[in-house]
Amino acid sequence: MTDILIRNADAVVTMNATRAELAGADVLVRGGVIEAVGPGLAAPGAEVIEAAGCVVTPGLVNTHHHLYQTLTRAVPGGQDALLFGWLRTLYPIWARFGPEEMFVSAQVGLAELARSGCTMTSDHLYLYPNGARLDDTIAAAGEVGLRFHPTRGAMSIGESAGGLPPDSLVEAEAAILTDMIRVVDRFHDPKPGAMVRVGLAPCSPFSVSRELMRDTAVLARDKAVMLHTHLAENDEDIAYSLAQFGCRPGQYAEDLGWTGADVWHAHCVKLDSSEIELFARSLTGVSHCPCSNCRLGSGIAPIRRMRDAGVKVALGVDGSASNDAGNLIAEARMAMLLQRVARGADAMSAREALEIATLGGARVLGRDDLGVIEAGKRADLAIWDLSGVEAAGAWDPVAALVLCGPTRVKHLIVEGRQVVQDGRMVTLDLPLVLQRQRQLALRLAG
Repeated sequence: MTDILIRNADAVVTMNATRAELAGADVLVRGGVIEAVGPGLAAPGAEVIEAAGCVVTPGLVNTHHHLYQTLTRAVPGGQDALLFGWLRTLYPIWARFGPEEMFVSAQVGLAELARSGCTMTSDHLYLYPNGARLDDTIAAAGEVGLRFHPTRGAMSIGESAGGLPPDSLVEAEAAILTDMIRVVDRFHDPKPGAMVRVGLAPCSPFSVSRELMRDTAVLARDKAVMLHTHLAENDEDIAYSLAQFGCRPGQYAEDLGWTGADVWHAHCVKLDSSEIELFARSLTGVSHCPCSNCRLGSGIAPIRRMRDAGVKVALGVDGSASNDAGNLIAEARMAMLLQRVARGADAMSAREALEIATLGGARVLGRDDLGVIEAGKRADLAIWDLSGVEAAGAWDPVAALVLCGPTRVKHLIVEGRQVVQDGRMVTLDLPLVLQRQRQLALRLAG
């Protein structure tokens, strides 16, 4: 692996304990690890990336996605629906997917994330039609070169049993648990610097049984892997929980073992004060998906209150059928803007939004080896060129990343390897992949 010297950056945003921002600094990468940070570093034989005019940040971390949905953006009939209606529109389409659809859509979604500064992403895959497996998305991530935390999701309650998904998309719960064991045993890497870790993730309280939620939590603790699901996404979600379980979603989660430092929940738009306190006390993480919450009219998650209470908060782009984009730096901007809409212009700064997108994501996913630019941390780095039109006239280059752009990286480094170079994907033939994506989307729409 070639050493890399990032030289003379206008600013290196370390996200270290003091949140230091270093002007005119270098970053030396060796063996997939950051070896040194500071001015005037020397590294004979290293590949040099000139970073004058650029800001270097830790790689952004996406904590909630449905990569398969890049094949179903802007679908008629679902464009103006609330969550449950949107799902009913899309489920029959997703039922026609197979392994190739899963693989190609993941390639596209991962490339889109990479170009927006993301070096690590989770993925919540909860349906497996026509022979598709979690293995398909893991293979795509290996090709693209992003650090990956896929989750083996599941749905077990179909329409005939009072659930939302069609019966063709649900699985028997014994089979779900068996495959969870298989993918963890085959793919999960607990070591520092791991490129793949696997989580367990029944889709939501309204698509699986109470027993599967509890059994999955027991299995995850036995295997020492993390847990993930959707929770408290909108008013319909709260109403369902009250009607079916006689309690709010936070209480339901706690009763079934779904709180703790090894758990993170997506959305949490409708958490009340007691649930926020529960999550803070139990170290439960939250993946905030602001653009998706806007698109589906779900509401504004109380992120300011969560952060002030001590809840671990990260960002997620959510699926490309409900966003409909997968740009993580744009998600940071939206998170900041929504808190200001809800609570005033001083509710969240650009730097706090950037912290949530980087260090916040690493913390939620249990990665203390990531999210900070300092010696000994893994070399996951985003290099942003501020010489373009988006940031023209910006006085504060760090705040500019969130306030005005750019929204695409110049270079992206993951585990010491370049994934994006001069704005171009170098790990796959993106035009060829996009051509196949268009063919698959047309076939689904036909």
